[in-house]
Amino acid sequence: MSTLLNPTMQILLLQSAGETAWMVGVAALVAIAVGLPLALLLLVTSPGHIAANALINRPVAAIVNAVRSVPFIILMVAVVPFTRLIAGTSIGTAAATVPLALAATAFIARLFETALRDVDHGLIEAAQAMGASRGQIIRKVLVPEAAPGLVAAITVTLISLVGYSAMAGAIGGGGLGDLGIRFGYQRFMPEVMAAVVVLLILVVQGLQSLGDALVRRLSHRQ
Repeated sequence: MSTLLNPTMQILLLQSAGETAWMVGVAALVAIAVGLPLALLLLVTSPGHIAANALINRPVAAIVNAVRSVPFIILMVAVVPFTRLIAGTSIGTAAATVPLALAATAFIARLFETALRDVDHGLIEAAQAMGASRGQIIRKVLVPEAAPGLVAAITVTLISLVGYSAMAGAIGGGGLGDLGIRFGYQRFMPEVMAAVVVLLILVVQGLQSLGDALVRRLSHRQ
């Protein structure tokens, strides 16, 4: 416990928490910005939908499934050349954000697709009967009606990213995971490891509670 009272260790904890928040936040923003259009593409080009096209749907689905099937620790190593190209380095917080964003994009795209697919097809048919274009159906029917499911998907993704970011510490990715490994494990400081675990639990609980509250609010509005 005396280690945690050390001002230097407290600064390291705060710095590591900030690095984790930065990695998760940036990766989540990229994943949402890319994952939602990707999910819409997968949905509308699927058989029987408003823009069914197997030539587009199958390759895109195969790529998404391929990224999702690779364990994150292996993905981090596999995309090192791409990480260096984007971040200029393969070590550190900025470098860890690249594989985090890739993994999260494939993950959230499928969750978004599931949420969008749950929209009552009768609403889509009604919009088509009124002469709505494909773009209008997407903007005014699919996305608004799927909003609670989309928020739930973002919540699950954020929580997964917290776990992934901790795993990134195993290869020098920074954040709480890196602090826990360097001090809690390698330097035999169990109190530091315990503090890291408690912080991660609090973050996950906070994200889940916030996500649940937003889902309930959006569901009541509908």
